[in-house]
Order: sequence, then C-alpha cells, then structure tokens
Amino acid sequence: MKQDFLKYQAQTSPYPLALEISRAKGSYIYDTNNKPYLDFVAGVSACSLGHCHPKVVQAIKDQAETYMHVMVYGEYAQKPAVDLAKYFSDNLPDPLDQTYLVNSGTEAIEGALKLARRATGRSQVIAAHSAYHGNTIGSLSLMDFEERKSVFRPLVPDISHITFNYLPHLKHITTKTACVILETIQGGAGFIEPTDNYLAKIKAKCNAVGALLILDEIQPGIGRTGKLFGFENYNVVPDIVVTGKGLGGGLPIGAFTASTALMSLLKDNPKLGHITTFGGNPVIAAAALATIKEINESDLMAEALEKEALIRKHLKHPLITEIRGKGLMLAAITTSANITNQVVLKAQDQGLILFWLLFETKAIRITPPLTITKEEILKGCGIIIDLLNQIKH
Repeated sequence: MKQDFLKYQAQTSPYPLALEISRAKGSYIYDTNNKPYLDFVAGVSACSLGHCHPKVVQAIKDQAETYMHVMVYGEYAQKPAVDLAKYFSDNLPDPLDQTYLVNSGTEAIEGALKLARRATGRSQVIAAHSAYHGNTIGSLSLMDFEERKSVFRPLVPDISHITFNYLPHLKHITTKTACVILETIQGGAGFIEPTDNYLAKIKAKCNAVGALLILDEIQPGIGRTGKLFGFENYNVVPDIVVTGKGLGGGLPIGAFTASTALMSLLKDNPKLGHITTFGGNPVIAAAALATIKEINESDLMAEALEKEALIRKHLKHPLITEIRGKGLMLAAITTSANITNQVVLKAQDQGLILFWLLFETKAIRITPPLTITKEEILKGCGIIIDLLNQIKH
C-alpha cells in the first residue's frame, strides 16, 4: 500500500510519514501490523470525539440509509442541514443566526470574504502576519509567508497585514477596509492567544469604520478551548464566524455564520452569490450535529480544561520552554526545531502520534481528541518526556 500511495496519490511534501492505516478507534490509530498509536493530534484538530465515536457512526449510518445527496445546496429543505444550522443559531450569541454550510474550512473562508466585500462594497482585507486560513487562492492570499505564495502569484489583491496582539496596528483599519480576518487563536504561528482584550479592541475599531470582523474558528471552535466557540473566552462577538475541522466528527465540513441581514446579501444582487453542490450534505450534517451535540451536552468542554492542566503539569522539561494555547489546543515549544523534529519522528516509533505547526518550527502540536482519557494523557506525556531525556543537551 505504501508503494501505491507514493506512486498514485498526489503528495504534499517529499517526505510524508506514510503510516499504513488499517483502522482507528477512540484515541488510537492502528497500522497494518495492528500496532496501536496513541493519537495526540486528532487528524489536526478534526476528530473531536476521537475515531469512530459510536454516536457519530450511528448518525452516519441512519442518514446514509435514509437519503444522501439529493440536490445542490439551498434548494431543498433537508433535515440534517436544517437542524445543524438551527443548533448553531441556538448556541451562538446574537446576531449570529444564519449558517451557510460548505465542504471545508478554506471554502468557508472564501464565502466569508465574499460576504464581507458584498456587505461593505469595499475591497481591502486585513489579515495577520503568520496567519493561516487555508490553501485555496483566496485563503492563500491572506498568508504573508512568501515562500508558500510566490509561485502561485498573482493572487487576490488589496490584502494587507497587521501584527497579532499589536494594538498600534489598529490604525491600519480604515473606512477602506472591508474586513479584518483573524484566527481566534493563531494556529500555524504557534497557538498564540489574544491578549489585552485584543479581539474586542479590533471589533470596536471595525465598528467605528464600518468594517466587519471575521473570526476563524476552524481550529479553536467546537469545544476545543473549553467553550463551544473559542471567541467566547475573549469578550468579543464577530460579525462572521468560520468553523470547520472539529465540527464534522471526522468528515469534511466547513461553515460560516453571520446575521440574517448579512447572509441575505448572498441570495440576491446577484442571485447565487455563493453556491456549492455538496455543502450541507445530509450525511455529513448528521455527523456534525451528533458531534456538536455530544460536545455541548456532555462534560467534555469542562474536562478539556482539566486535561490542559494535566498536560501542563506533566510536560515539564528543560527542553520545553513553554506550552502555548488553551484547552486541548496546545503547543509545546522546545528549544530548537531540531529537537522538535526528533521528538515528533521518534514518537511515532514509540506508538505516539505528534505533529508540527506550519510556521513555528519549534512547536510540538498537542491536539488530542476531546475524549482522550487522563490515563492516555499521562501515557503520551511520559513518552514525550522519555524522548526528551534521550536527547543530549
């Protein structure tokens, strides 16, 4: 399988990990030799309830046996999508009451950008340095990492960047600005939280000049930070919130949510302002509804903060300079990229799945399923400490 994987499946890097997967259950992934791997990554924050959670699997089975795709998004009323959108409205603060369901986080970003330009009649978009919002052309244009952008130019114009948490840059938000788009917690940059009421101050400046605030919750959303939506930790309500990853229970989904007044702008002048064939797919929407209900109606969000404390307690080592993030969106920062590489690669041999972040090369990603047990956390932390102890320093 590995040979065929490398030969026939398009690759994203010269050196994929190429673990050959046979099955996955709970907090574990198993290879074709039936070796178990404790999953501290959860498909890069996507498998919120672990692998093959019974409530998600049952929701998929039930819906697949009822109907699957029947019509392009928005033409027919399909109960799973309607129920999911209503659940969002019931659990988000006003005026976030209408949701557009799409196929991925990056598509949701594209839709949110279109909506902001349509609503304001302006073109300027302000993003953050070291931001990551996806890899389609519009989302890629928001990134300031020229190494990843240069070969794809020309990209979307009229995009500028500010430094996350740097208040003097608020002056760049003006009456020419359509929107400011920020990750609630910066992901690829190293799981950097907003400080000094930063997001609320950005929102106030946007309000003052008639711009919109888009918050990207693709990683911090759906319970990972101890709140259903990450922005609830930071005294702010965005004009548009974007979700994805952990919403789908392991299936591909994205969504952007705004007020009815804003969302109505996509249905006229022009009609079909944003369209998608498979967005709101009933099987995926059913899985997402089962996922978000289980997270919101159980103790998993409160436990995420307890598990964060446990990880912080048991990941203390001279080669770890700090642990950034909140809840189960954590990054252990080592003293060098080389040490991080050694730990991530050697951990797989020890039956522990770790991963990197896009831009912060010293970060070890720790984003396990919210369902991970405290015993599993101690096991994983023990492996990391043992590996660090083996590194000469």
